[in-house]
Amino acid sequence: MAPARIRTAIVGYGLAGSVFHAPLISADPAYALRGIVTGDPGRARAAAERYPDARILAGVDQLLAADEFDLVVIASPTPSHVELAERTLERGLATVVDKPLAVRAADAERLIALADSRGVPLTVFQNRRWDGDFLTVRRLIEEGELGQVWRFESRFEWLNPRPRPAWKSGTAGRDGGGVAYDLGTHLIDQAVQLFGPVAEAYGELDRHRENAVNDDDSFIALTHTSGVRSHLAMSSLVARRGFRFRVLGSESAYGKWGLDPQESQLAAGMSSVDEGFGVEPAESYGRLGRDGDDRPVPTERGGYRRFYATLAEALSGRGPLPVDPRDALAAIRIIETLHAQRG
Repeated sequence: MAPARIRTAIVGYGLAGSVFHAPLISADPAYALRGIVTGDPGRARAAAERYPDARILAGVDQLLAADEFDLVVIASPTPSHVELAERTLERGLATVVDKPLAVRAADAERLIALADSRGVPLTVFQNRRWDGDFLTVRRLIEEGELGQVWRFESRFEWLNPRPRPAWKSGTAGRDGGGVAYDLGTHLIDQAVQLFGPVAEAYGELDRHRENAVNDDDSFIALTHTSGVRSHLAMSSLVARRGFRFRVLGSESAYGKWGLDPQESQLAAGMSSVDEGFGVEPAESYGRLGRDGDDRPVPTERGGYRRFYATLAEALSGRGPLPVDPRDALAAIRIIETLHAQRG
């Protein structure tokens, strides 16, 4: 007899819910997307059209009252993560929280303690661990291609002329708005995954938009206890992008331009089970070597679908969660501290 599918509800149908979570969940046969919570009429219509088997719910109260879900994915605005996760965990529902888990470390620790005390699975959607270019960097380091790594440079930047959602444009940086919490949580997580705990952190959380209440162009430097330095840049105001990764080591260096294709593929409607999903064209490969003597390195296939595949195994007792929620604490503590220093 086939195992029962994991009855799943998504809270929020903005970018995170509509582009990432709903497509990934609906493509995985281990899951049944049974509910989508959104109070926006336009998003409700779009969700109902794309996922006719899912109930469209106006609020979380309806979701909790339904008592027909096994897993809840919180893809709502960052400031609401803690309150919503507390409610789902208290109800005994396995919970995925989009990054960041919380704005403040104390709140994240409280959620983790609540999940532990109730014996309820809690994980964080750090999908950039499965970016193809990041997987390539990890492999090169593990295989010793770079020698001893000295500096890791990572950028996530673009020019975004579109109006930002009201909560993003109106939420103060220290309360979860801005690119440090939006993108820095990914970049710090990747750096810590590669080089371990952070001993020191320095940041420049700048605002360039007129009347901006949060950072739109930020830089964070980390010194890891391993001795490696990570230089991380994140911005939505870059007219000309720099490299995505530059990794400098004693024997060689690796440079990579362009963003992982999975987000744009999902946004365009490609299924995560498509043969071309997560595959980068040869012209986008990074290069390994020295100036004048380097070679292209095929980019590993991106694997966002691994997050939910691993979660399904964890929920059935066959392995660990895809992301330990305690891992999220490092980035939250660093960004929270930098905002406090900025005043």
